[in-house]
Parts: sequence; structure tokens; C-alpha cells
Amino acid sequence: MAASSQPRQATYDAIVIGAGIQGSFAAYHLAQRHRDTLLLEQFILPHSRGSSHGQSRITRSAYPRALYARMMPDSFRLWQRLEAEAGASLYRRTGLVVLGPVGNPELEGCRHSLGADHVLDATMLARHFPGLRLHTGEVAMWDDTGGVLFADRALRAVQDVFRRHGGTLRDGEKVLRIEPGAVLTVPTTAGVYRAPRLIITAGAWTGALVAPLGLRLPLQPLRINVCYWREREPGSPSAGRTSPCFMAVGLSQAPHGVYGLPALEYPGLVKVCYHHGSPADPEERDRALPGAPRPEVALLSSFISSYLPGLEPWPAVVETCLYTNTPDEDFILDRHPKFSNIIIGAGFSGHGFKLAPVVGKLLCELSLGEEPSHSMAPFAITRFPGVLRAVL
Repeated sequence: MAASSQPRQATYDAIVIGAGIQGSFAAYHLAQRHRDTLLLEQFILPHSRGSSHGQSRITRSAYPRALYARMMPDSFRLWQRLEAEAGASLYRRTGLVVLGPVGNPELEGCRHSLGADHVLDATMLARHFPGLRLHTGEVAMWDDTGGVLFADRALRAVQDVFRRHGGTLRDGEKVLRIEPGAVLTVPTTAGVYRAPRLIITAGAWTGALVAPLGLRLPLQPLRINVCYWREREPGSPSAGRTSPCFMAVGLSQAPHGVYGLPALEYPGLVKVCYHHGSPADPEERDRALPGAPRPEVALLSSFISSYLPGLEPWPAVVETCLYTNTPDEDFILDRHPKFSNIIIGAGFSGHGFKLAPVVGKLLCELSLGEEPSHSMAPFAITRFPGVLRAVL
């Protein structure tokens, strides 16, 4: 269909910028509350430029930080509600093994969120995950709620239900600027839209969007290597489709943690990734760097040899994803300090997907002036000094 020569113009109850999993759930919750909502996405959907693409993400109850552990029951419930509304399976329960050095604070946080009876001895670990080798001075725990969220399928599902509730999704429209006011104006490459409330969930592009609004958020986009490792014996229960997910925390050779998922996306290839990456410009993320060293891949290769000997020690497939990290790796979920009808959700730091149903609900509640259903103090913008600047 030929594009109209006239730009679109419309007024909505709410506008959400960024149709990744967080923005899509924020729009979904607004539409559930019968608000006429516009969800804007700069890229043509589906796309792999941000943080919400790919087939799988881990979900779990085990969390080192109590504030997230308290949010997870709500998140599981809301995922189940979306499954029922969409008529689609979005989650496979595989269980999750968490391993690390005895006494490690992160591991102890996970133990507290699970309970002492979830510690595995060597016999139990071998039964749950025969391909995982534990070393002297390390302990493992079992999270029976852990499993795999089917990410691409989940993103489509929440967007489909949003539209079914009357929401409008426009992709391939880049936001040019945000004009504050009691009724905000949002010009894009294809239209001009207005609404009394705005939610910004633009991932690695959030910093650039809010800078003209006088905010300098400490957001660091990271390019993450998403690695898939071939089984030495295809179909082996030690590392294949039937194995659980895992997390390794507190290891000196992998200080940011390692995580893995069973061979669901590519037959015979197990997903094992380092929970960190290299600083990146989101506009340049896919530019190849010939011969550039990939220290994260070398670190993972060493981890595979030591902990997962049933896998080949060099990745068969390497893809990329973006994290957008805050300095403390806690989310930003807050009103703009000056423009209270602009809500910002950002800095999900590589662990936001599983919590997206709750994050979307909180952003919706903030935008509507409702009492938030969880404590928002840990997510305040003002916890970072010097973020508010003069508006140009």
C-alpha cells in the first residue's frame, strides 16, 4: 500500500514509545484498562535490533535481590493470564540449577528466595543435570519453577492481545522528538500524535530520546554475544532438550555470571552466554569488526570445558543482543522529575524479560496516577546524582 502524502494525526489516551517486551506489556495493561493507546516502534516488526528478540529467555523464582524475588509470583501469574488470553504456550518448565561458591552473597540471596530445602547434594545434582560438573567448594540449588519463556512468541502474543483490546500498533515510525505539555505531542517520521500521558520504553535508544527533556540517564548499552554450543553426543540427556536451565554466579573467572538454556532453538545446540558484553552504540551494533577479539567467548569456552564437558568447547553459532545497563543493574521505572506525565522504563540490565508483565503493569499504574502494586523506591531516577539538566 502506498504511503499517504499527508502525515497521520491522532489523539490518544496514552502513547508508548518502544514495542519491545516492556513497552508492549505497558500498552497491553493500558488497553486492558480501556485506555485508547498508541504503541510506536521505530523498526519494522519483527526485528532483531533490540533486547526482546530471539526464541528463549530464562524465567525463575531464584533471585539474589529480594525486591525482584517478591515480584516474581505476580509475574508468573500474569504470564499465565497472557497464555490464556492468547491461546498459546509461552513457557516450558524445565527447572533451574543455580551454582556458585559456598557463601557467595549472590548465591545466598538465591537460597533465601528459594528456601534451604532447595540445596542439591551431588547425587541430586547428577539426577537433575548429569552433564554439569560441580567443583570443590561450590554448591548448587534447585529452582523447580525455573524454565524457558518463548520470547518471540511471547512478544507477538502480548501485541496481538493489545490490538484485540483496541490498541493501535504502528511500526516503522521513528520518533523525532517529544514536546512536553499537559497534552504531549510526539512527531514521528510518518505522523504527529498527541496524548495526555507518555511512556518511554525505548531500550538502548532511551538516553537519546530523553536528553532533550533535560535528563542524562546513566544507561550503558552493551553488545552481548549469544552463543550456542554443539553437543558432543547429540540427543544426550546431559545437555539436550531435557536438561534444565542453569545460572553460575560468583565465579572468579566469570564475575558477571554465566547462564544456559537447553537445546530448544537449534537442534543439538545448547545456549550458554556470559551475562556481560562490550559497550556499544545501538545504531552501530550490527557493524562487523573484522578480527576483533571476543574475550567473552573465550571466557565461555573455558567455562564449557570446566563445567559442561558434554559440549564442544567452541561455539557453533554466535548471535548478538543488546543489554542496556544501569550502574547498579536495577531498573529505572519512574516519572520524569519535571514532566510528571512522562513515564520512563529503562535500564533492564539483561534481566527484565521475565519481569515484563509486572514492569508493564507498574508503568501503566504510574501513568494513570494509581498506587503502584510494588515498591518503586529502588527504581527511582533520582537515586543517580546529576541526572537532571536544564531543558534546551
